[in-house]
Amino acid sequence: MSASVKSQQTNKGEEDEPCGWKWQQKLRANPATRTIYRVLVAVLGFVIIVLGVVLLPLPGPGWVIIFLGLGVWASEFEWASNLLSWTKDTVWGWTAWVARQNIVVRGLIGLAVAALVVACMYGYLLWQGVPSWLPDFARNPLMKVPGL
Repeated sequence: MSASVKSQQTNKGEEDEPCGWKWQQKLRANPATRTIYRVLVAVLGFVIIVLGVVLLPLPGPGWVIIFLGLGVWASEFEWASNLLSWTKDTVWGWTAWVARQNIVVRGLIGLAVAALVVACMYGYLLWQGVPSWLPDFARNPLMKVPGL
């Protein structure tokens, strides 16, 4: 078990007192409720992650929701905690790298991300068509885009 996970699982550095709320400690103490609790955490985390994956092509917080589901899993499963730690480290590393770049490189990265978003939206509209619920001022220009 890694030191960061072990420190997360203990209160104030005490090795024999697990962290978590009292109700979690009570559920974990009983083998029957521990199994039910772990299954519920697994299912809840899975549902949240699936919701995040469904929301990925849409503008909005798809990745945030995926990481929230991973956080739910990390509250009970060491492998998920390790994956979440690795993800945080990677994102912080990428953010630090981008911050060290000059304005031209940061601008190109921003343009690449914007192009990816536009390409995803275009692909979605090709696949599903222009939604009929859009107001005319948004629907009419989209109808003139080639392929839609």
